[in-house]
Amino acid sequence: MTTNTAPSVLGDAVREWAVLPGGPLPLGVEPVTPGLDLLDWASRYREPLRERIDEHGAVLLRGFSGVTAESFEALVREACGAPLEYVERSSPRHAVHKNVYTSTDHPARERIHLHNEQSYNLLWPLRICFCCLIAPGGEGATPLADCRKVYDRIPADIRQRFADRGGYLYVRNFGHGAGLGWQEAFRTSDPAEVERYCAENDIEVTWGPDGQLRTAQRRPEALRHPRTGEWTWFNHLTFFHLSTLGPDLADALLEALGPDALPNHTYYGDGGEIEPEVMEVLRAAYAAELVEFPWQRGDILLVDNMLTAHGRAPFQPPRQIVVGMAEPVSARQVGA
Repeated sequence: MTTNTAPSVLGDAVREWAVLPGGPLPLGVEPVTPGLDLLDWASRYREPLRERIDEHGAVLLRGFSGVTAESFEALVREACGAPLEYVERSSPRHAVHKNVYTSTDHPARERIHLHNEQSYNLLWPLRICFCCLIAPGGEGATPLADCRKVYDRIPADIRQRFADRGGYLYVRNFGHGAGLGWQEAFRTSDPAEVERYCAENDIEVTWGPDGQLRTAQRRPEALRHPRTGEWTWFNHLTFFHLSTLGPDLADALLEALGPDALPNHTYYGDGGEIEPEVMEVLRAAYAAELVEFPWQRGDILLVDNMLTAHGRAPFQPPRQIVVGMAEPVSARQVGA
């Protein structure tokens, strides 16, 4: 641990430290005053805390006492705004307390690729906050990557190719026994309600003869951050591309379902296939910026969802990381 001895804009009751040697992501903040009230401190230093998140992309609060799902929900509300409901779901989750959810209910040995939460929506959370209620029995980090640096690592000609071809197209098929059903994803059993939501959110809808649903949504590959003005690689195009699953699983899905019924896949915005070599460049850019730290019970991680991608490493149970999302940003706000 490297401690910053300079006075902190977050007050004399805490100190800042580098969680990872030589890297600004995430910034660590811990109390030096015994019994420091987390909610009171977060309320008094809300704006400086937001500025630290803008600068570093994520802030890790460690060493505060009495952290529970209830106090975490209150902290999210105090530091970032009212926690949001999880809508247009792509990952299985369940509520723990109000709008605090499990981070994911995917099996423990599955690795979850780096991504920006709900970047495929027209409305997404600027803040995504994690809290460790039970530390992993082994492994189980939440990897992070600075999306400003990911953007810079991607060659300009590849970035321009996506821009010229309309960003990327995310195509999703429901009802083939793989992935979430549309009823869980859209939180309704009424097809008309699905169509209403999709019409309002620029999502194309196609119904199959047996009630299967196919959706397609065209989204930008990069955006300017609404607070800092920086370009950030903000999308789900690598996360949902079939090749990111690895050759064995990708081949198995293609054989079982065919190319037109894949649970998730991404294309250029004009519908063309993204070249394998381009996907390798994108994955390499994320891998080069990936950082991770071991969770400790009571840790709270405040992440700017547009500046920082997150994922999940496989883990050995037990592990309980909960999540709260706040501060909605719309595509219109950032000129998308």
